[in-house]
Amino acid sequence: MTPKILAFAGSARSESLNKRLVRVAAEGAKAAGADVTLVDLDDYPMPVYHGDLEAREGIPPSARALKTLFREHHGLLIASPENNASIPAMLKNSLDWVSRPDGGQNGLVPYQGKVAALLSASPGVLGGLRGLVQLRAVLQALGVLVISEQLALPRAHEAFADAGGLSDPKQRTSLLGVTGRLVEVTRRMAG
Repeated sequence: MTPKILAFAGSARSESLNKRLVRVAAEGAKAAGADVTLVDLDDYPMPVYHGDLEAREGIPPSARALKTLFREHHGLLIASPENNASIPAMLKNSLDWVSRPDGGQNGLVPYQGKVAALLSASPGVLGGLRGLVQLRAVLQALGVLVISEQLALPRAHEAFADAGGLSDPKQRTSLLGVTGRLVEVTRRMAG
């Protein structure tokens, strides 16, 4: 069975270090045997979640589209920046909208049975690690199995080679370890 992995970064910025990292990670997951769909959350614009707005207008079409992608995949590969030691607003908002009940379906259905791997890239020395702690807690609360392997890439503005991959062999090995483990666990869970 070929696991289907949905990969995305929790950043809107076009030159985001986390978008660069998730692209490299997606290639690692493909090499490990997964069918990977790489998306950009910026292509799924949503208003800030508001209960009154939801009651008035329902689930936004872009949230429904993202919700469908979540349901169609077995695993999640997320590279998230750290904003003030926490999750970026765009990522949290997307996760919140995907979790909303829709058409009589429980809002947690898109998260049920999912496995996730977390990555972060930051110019700082912690590599965005504090934000990953928060993201792990949110995903686990939604019922996602988040693997223990993760990568927080410090000094990420210096970490990428001209060809796009990671220049440090130890960091490349760590990233491949995370993506390989995600594919392995997802295959077992989905099989």
